[in-house]
Amino acid sequence: MAKQVQKNTLSNAEAASFCSQMGMILHAGISAIEGITIMNEDAASPQEAAILESIYDEFMKTGNFYEALKSSGVFPSYLLNMVRLGEQSGRLDEVMHALAAYYEREANIAGAIRHAVTYPMIMVVMMLFIILLLLTRVLPVFHQVFHQFGTGVTGISKTLMDIGTAMNRYSVVFVVLFLLLAAAFLFFSRTAKGRELFLKAASKLRLSHGISDKTAACRFAGGMALTLRSGLTTEESLAMAGSLSENPVFQEKLDKCRSLTESGEDLSSALAESEIFSGLYARMVTVGYKTGSLDEVMQKIADRYEEEIDEKISHTIGILEPTLVAVLSVVTGLILLSVMLPLMGILSGF
Repeated sequence: MAKQVQKNTLSNAEAASFCSQMGMILHAGISAIEGITIMNEDAASPQEAAILESIYDEFMKTGNFYEALKSSGVFPSYLLNMVRLGEQSGRLDEVMHALAAYYEREANIAGAIRHAVTYPMIMVVMMLFIILLLLTRVLPVFHQVFHQFGTGVTGISKTLMDIGTAMNRYSVVFVVLFLLLAAAFLFFSRTAKGRELFLKAASKLRLSHGISDKTAACRFAGGMALTLRSGLTTEESLAMAGSLSENPVFQEKLDKCRSLTESGEDLSSALAESEIFSGLYARMVTVGYKTGSLDEVMQKIADRYEEEIDEKISHTIGILEPTLVAVLSVVTGLILLSVMLPLMGILSGF
């Protein structure tokens, strides 16, 4: 009997690894059921082994690879739909290789974005910690010193010292605020509704606007390439690839594109008019459609978007890092000046 499996959807890297291994196994002429057994023998963790065991058990019952994967509850719906299509068309090995490439690209993009925001976030947290320490521990001490010397503080020095005193006095309130911020972070990062709201807000920011749009377009183009290569029609590919994006703004563009194609507009014009692709990429789609190589064109567009995303992330970080350093340095400098100026006044009186 299979072990109870905790049903968390596989990450992009995990999905890519599974598809790559299964693609190689099928290409070598080994059946999918034998492939699951082979993969289970090399399982890297008890959780992975439990998932593969549950897939094997269901496969033995149904004789259907799609149903076996679906029953595990850990595979993305897009992967499952493509596997079903691969089984029906007899091209499952090709589909698995294409899915591996698709999820590798998704993992690379996610990794690049994660890497890009990690350093600025660490820097912000460290600087905020230093500022908090100065406000709550250092300034109150100097405030008492100035009071004992009978030296009054005014302007920004008084404001900052009052902030430090208030933070010490109402520390419980600030702890509650911190917990609320932590809860908000979990909501926006862990729930589907939260991610949707975050993506909608982030897409309106100037710095993230280009990255968000290009990521959605890259995902769409990669999905179109995969579905077209698997034998779906343009209309079917448009519907399936359109379900991949979690960006609500991009979804509105896709809805407009589908409406245009349903009303008789050709695909390239619909993509350009709905602002999914630029004029150049839309013309590439026209050429690909006329020459019967639309899947190859979509793959090239996806590759190009991936390069543009890397360039955009590098450019954004190039702007963000020095800006954060400058802002946080100014704030820290003001706090230090609020201490040093009155202190210099006291010393000059001796």
